[in-house]
Amino acid sequence: MLLHFIFVIKDKELGQRDKEYEYVKKMAQFFKVWIKAKFSLDFEIKCDEMITKPRIILQRLDTHSLLKDHTERGKDIFHFYLCHFRPLWTDCLCEGYHAENFCMLRWEKPKNENDVIAMAEKNCTAVSHEITHELLRQSGYKRYIEDVHEVWQKHLFGDLPFEQYGEDFKLTSKKPSFLALDTTLFGL
Repeated sequence: MLLHFIFVIKDKELGQRDKEYEYVKKMAQFFKVWIKAKFSLDFEIKCDEMITKPRIILQRLDTHSLLKDHTERGKDIFHFYLCHFRPLWTDCLCEGYHAENFCMLRWEKPKNENDVIAMAEKNCTAVSHEITHELLRQSGYKRYIEDVHEVWQKHLFGDLPFEQYGEDFKLTSKKPSFLALDTTLFGL
């Protein structure tokens, strides 16, 4: 199966967010390894950018626009949109949304474009959250929403640390490049 990450950026920011996009490409490769280790699934990975132009309020880019794009690109492909806006509706604290073979979330632009830790803390963790929702749903796991949110709460407000991974995609106790949800509580 193909997991296609799409970095959605405004046309006026083209060329200004290249370092973030480079991180997205590395993060996508990290998730290939992470998904294989955590869910025993082997995904082919693809990344690209979607450049958006300003729209009038009634044609605003939102979840329905991305779902249409997902359908046009192929419903059998798992598309993950990393957006400059949050979905109008979400039940996730990470400002994300998931449906069949579809995820989206608000990608938080770091204050410093070289701040890998900020991208890992704010974005990579949220990507792992949404991917976990969808892969648990696909596997037939009954509480794929509630249990992911329970673990997320433990990460944010409890004492459960996110899993830390280095640039080599291996667990580390040193400065991480990637952070992900602890999936051990799902009994996978």
